[in-house]
Amino acid sequence: MNPINLLGIPFDANSSFMRGPAQAPPLIRKALHSDSSNYYNEGGQNVSDLINDRGDIPAVVPYQGLQKELAKVYTPGDKWIFLGGDHSITYPILQAVGPHFPKLSILHLDAHSDLYDELDGNRLSHACPFARIMEDGLAQSLTQVGIRTLNKHQKEQAEKFIVDIIPMNKWTDDLTVNIEGPVYLSLDIDVLDPAFALGISHYEPGGATTRQVIDFIQRHKHLNIVAADIVEYNPVRDMNDMTAFVAAKFLKELVGVMS
Repeated sequence: MNPINLLGIPFDANSSFMRGPAQAPPLIRKALHSDSSNYYNEGGQNVSDLINDRGDIPAVVPYQGLQKELAKVYTPGDKWIFLGGDHSITYPILQAVGPHFPKLSILHLDAHSDLYDELDGNRLSHACPFARIMEDGLAQSLTQVGIRTLNKHQKEQAEKFIVDIIPMNKWTDDLTVNIEGPVYLSLDIDVLDPAFALGISHYEPGGATTRQVIDFIQRHKHLNIVAADIVEYNPVRDMNDMTAFVAAKFLKELVGVMS
């Protein structure tokens, strides 16, 4: 198998509350390469042998240009992990990835469903990407795990797009989803309880532990994950790069299940 391509997308202009996630990709890499740990994941793989780091999309690229930039580099024969960035980047990523996989499904871990039709007048907000993705038919199904902020509008949107939601209060330690065909995994760091991730913009108590998310990732090696993202790490709120190391840990375990 070819190495998994790693690409940073330093963009956060569609954040609704606090900027900062654009600074995340280099800090996640710094944690990955830190001498305080090593490159091995829990499956015993040296992930430095399994990653082809493609650097970052230029930070000056506007949102409307992200899909074009991604189309220039994206190769559907390879697997990809994208580092955000706010969650709005998932829409242009799926604009590049989705057409190559007509039966693509999305597995989404998050505190928030990100299904707003618009937020504060912005239909491209980081609170809206999955509404745009499903409207455009870029995925055939959407499964969301860890949700704990569902309001009336987003519930209506979930019903409209036939979203399968497993809320955080239904999470179990043996939770597994079975999805046929190619899968795109979107991992928002704030699926975690804030106690385990200070470096996030939206503190939503009652989330998962770091161990629960790692175990969830590891239980899904049976899925055909063709691409994934790790988004919404906000270094502005972090302490001693602790959340960067959490993101790097998730990266290593994702590489393991995608290899």
